[in-house]
Amino acid sequence: MDYKKSSIPNTTITRDMNALCADTGNVYETVKIISKRANQISVETKAELEKKLQEFASYTDNLEEVFENREQIEISRFYEKLPKATLVATQEYQDGKIYHKNPAREKLKK
Repeated sequence: MDYKKSSIPNTTITRDMNALCADTGNVYETVKIISKRANQISVETKAELEKKLQEFASYTDNLEEVFENREQIEISRFYEKLPKATLVATQEYQDGKIYHKNPAREKLKK
């Protein structure tokens, strides 16, 4: 999913937890699934940002010189404006885009 062009809101939304956990039947399991996916999204986004900012890295030993690069600032601002990973993961969960399974529950079914 391209988070940069999505219509996911940047602010927190009140959600109906009963409807959100209808798939699993357990609020805590639902939160765990969403949090794991949010962590994956966060790691991906951080790696992408670090890769882009690596282009601007300067390897000088002089600590007094601080170079402010406009492009670097714009990239950082762009990533700050993206929706938070938890909001993206919650939207993905509601849309049914997250695959999850519970091995303990599968053992009980057998």
